Amino acid sequence: MSRTSSSAAGTGPIRLGPRSRAALRPTEAPAVTGGFWYGRRLTNAQAGIPQGPRLLESAGNLHNLRLVAGKAQGAFRGDYPFQDTDVYKWLEAASWQLAQDTVAGRDTTALTAEVDRVITLVAEAQQEDGYLNTWFQSGRGAGRYSDLRWGHELYNAGHLIQAAIAHHRATGRTELLDVACGFADHIGTVFGPPGSGRPIDGFDAHPEVETALAELYRETGDQRHLDLAGYFVDRHGHGLHGHEAYCQDRVPLREADTVEGHAVRQLYLLAAVADLAIETGEESLAAASARLWHAMATTKTHLTGGVGAHHDKEDFGDPYELPTERAYCETCAAIASVQFGWRMALLTGQARYSDLVERTLFNGFLAGMSLDGESWLYVNPLQVRDGYVDGGGDQSSRRTRWFRCACCPPNVMRLLASMEHYLTSTDGRGLQIHQYASGVFHGEAGGAPVDVSVDTEYPWRGRIAVTVERTPGTSWTLSLRIPQWCTEYTVGGVAADAHVDVEDGWLRIHRSWSAGEELLLDLELAPRLVSADPRVDAVRGCVAIERGPLVYCLEQADHPGGGLDDVVIEAGGALTAKERPDLLGGVVTVVGTGYRRSLPEPGWWPYVPAGSPQAPGTPLELVAVPYFAWANRTLGSMRVWLPTS
Repeated sequence: MSRTSSSAAGTGPIRLGPRSRAALRPTEAPAVTGGFWYGRRLTNAQAGIPQGPRLLESAGNLHNLRLVAGKAQGAFRGDYPFQDTDVYKWLEAASWQLAQDTVAGRDTTALTAEVDRVITLVAEAQQEDGYLNTWFQSGRGAGRYSDLRWGHELYNAGHLIQAAIAHHRATGRTELLDVACGFADHIGTVFGPPGSGRPIDGFDAHPEVETALAELYRETGDQRHLDLAGYFVDRHGHGLHGHEAYCQDRVPLREADTVEGHAVRQLYLLAAVADLAIETGEESLAAASARLWHAMATTKTHLTGGVGAHHDKEDFGDPYELPTERAYCETCAAIASVQFGWRMALLTGQARYSDLVERTLFNGFLAGMSLDGESWLYVNPLQVRDGYVDGGGDQSSRRTRWFRCACCPPNVMRLLASMEHYLTSTDGRGLQIHQYASGVFHGEAGGAPVDVSVDTEYPWRGRIAVTVERTPGTSWTLSLRIPQWCTEYTVGGVAADAHVDVEDGWLRIHRSWSAGEELLLDLELAPRLVSADPRVDAVRGCVAIERGPLVYCLEQADHPGGGLDDVVIEAGGALTAKERPDLLGGVVTVVGTGYRRSLPEPGWWPYVPAGSPQAPGTPLELVAVPYFAWANRTLGSMRVWLPTS
């Protein structure tokens, strides 16, 4: 049966329902037209996304779809029951890219053909009752829903649903949406609470279907999908997976006081909790979302916005347990943090959530893709030691062409391809600019359209010019986020009759605007040193370099003559920003002063009495590069946190 919905043209991954309780809603048809993010997204469009089908073919993902559809011979290829999600995430990325290319008037023939080819494979692989998972359909495992801890059938379904929504919103076509709705309908006949008449009371130990079902409700208007999402969220924490934190089952969500367990699973679940709070207005869900975000941001988030302290179980770890060289900070966890944070910004209207989104986008997330868009990091440590030995595999601190568990690359592709939808919002009284990028953005004031254009070289320069392109005859509010890291800024072009208010991270200017008016916001981007909470033992006595929203690091490539384990920064020395168009595709470096410790020859015991005198060090110019650009040159050591003695 073909499903249709009201027009979704110009909408992104989140389109709030008609009765949503959000303070803000995403704007429609945003467009990034130049600057930093335009460049990164262009790389994704020209290098990242086009390589997807080829890599999915070589890894066996597409073979598996043909296999269960009876179109290929052989055995299932791959090691995991969630191989299908790589296909779905690529389809989502490609669909958002099609939407961009269509608006920009670019030729979409080749990408459309690839998307259609893959959608056909997916549709052919689906069973008549709607079920779809190539691992179990090919005979692997003990049968459908026999292993909700590791089987990942609902996790697969979630990514299929999100891909289908993206394709429908981008093209208006329903082929993939029909597949996704068929699977969702099937799930609804299988899962339910005791007394529901459905055979299984349980949930997938890897959340994802919950937030996807909430969005499917928004896309189709079918209340059953939202109810099912709520059921799955409610069943967490009741021991169905042994009360294990890894499976988000230790404590009921509404009673939880901190984020824990597998970081991606936790944050995908919390994105769904925020979705449910938005759509139902349930205060206990909103309170839990805010409480858990606060615990994450204040005690379990690295300077880069990355999350996940443990390689073991990809776990958050304890409060203030934020190691450097053993930081896990999976790229997917950064993406999940952005998704959760953006929903919280919409739910509450508070700038703090977009502050962390900005930090994560520019650092913990963006480092996951190489500058050429063709290799990736699964984990994102804050230090690589001298003499690091690459053990290979997904958890390497070296960039990799693809992974055995290839969840991160297509996840990066889909976020970059849809990023324009995370930048601005409207509340019916004006426009809020959360993230700064050159482009054209649309809001609403009193039912009338509001359009502005933004011109900026952010994050390299702090000047942000906002021009009013279309405005009603009534007054409305333009809100600009003042980043948490910014201590000095200037505003120009504010008319004398404007009401200006600075509150909770927002600069709000309310007046009756005229088309062509320009407002200038200039954020001070002087390099700065930051230190961590003293409870973060791993970096006590260290500082890190930041400039604007960017975290910086040292790389061995810029410091010939030795490694970085013996480098010390002079915390009182000057920091100078230098434009380097010749380096790493064009960056601004930060230059400081420091020295190399004069270390003794290694003995049989690497310890000395406390307070032993140290030999004077060798002066050294320190050249720091943006963290997102590390590991794009020769192999070598790297560090974000620098000792001061």
